[in-house]
Amino acid sequence: MADYTSTPQPMDQTQYQQPYIDATSTVEYERAERSSIARIYGEMTLGLLVTAVAAYGSFASGLYYSFLASTGRFGLIALVVGQIAVVIALSARALKMNPTTARLCFYLYAALMGFTLSNIFAVYSFGNIVTALVFTALFFLALTMFALTTKMNLLKMGPILTVALIVLIVAEVIMLFMGMSTSTMLLSAITLIIFAGFTAYDAQVARALFSQYAQDTVMMKRVSILCALSLYLDFINFFLSLLNIMSSRD
Repeated sequence: MADYTSTPQPMDQTQYQQPYIDATSTVEYERAERSSIARIYGEMTLGLLVTAVAAYGSFASGLYYSFLASTGRFGLIALVVGQIAVVIALSARALKMNPTTARLCFYLYAALMGFTLSNIFAVYSFGNIVTALVFTALFFLALTMFALTTKMNLLKMGPILTVALIVLIVAEVIMLFMGMSTSTMLLSAITLIIFAGFTAYDAQVARALFSQYAQDTVMMKRVSILCALSLYLDFINFFLSLLNIMSSRD
């Protein structure tokens, strides 16, 4: 027979407790992430400003054409090789270099890029340059916001975009040496699509690197330069491709 006189046992309250969420830590992490992303884009923006000042200054002073007149094709090749060497070295060593040194190398590269691009003021109208710059900034902002808010994993796009870029460069070189006619606008359109993808991809790379090195202040400074360099290159290539398309240049 059941014993109905026994004292009922208290219920185990631990079964009904809500899981503990450290809201303070979450907020601090999100704030640190936003601060880190802002630093990366701030570095990129400063690099673009250095490029713009160097480009206009070289054009207005005639320094670029004086350089070409005195050095000829050899000087132009040396300038391009120098830029490639700086960007390769910085990309490979940025996470091991002193942050100040890495930053100086980045700004040096941005100044060299501006010096090389100074001839765009002779080829394109100032209105076209400003319009292309504004649209590039708007597209860049939209792609960045998409990459940082979407749940899609865009990191898988990296190998595909890299292969597409290599194929494009190889095709351009082959057509150049074989004397094949090609449309600059068509190549610019393809380049525009590729670097639109790289813009979104690099934004997610920046966030991933922050998650990896969030507790290391020195590494975060290095990461900010490396990511700023990648995004800077995306912006420059997007801008030049859009400028070619808008100006209908072949």
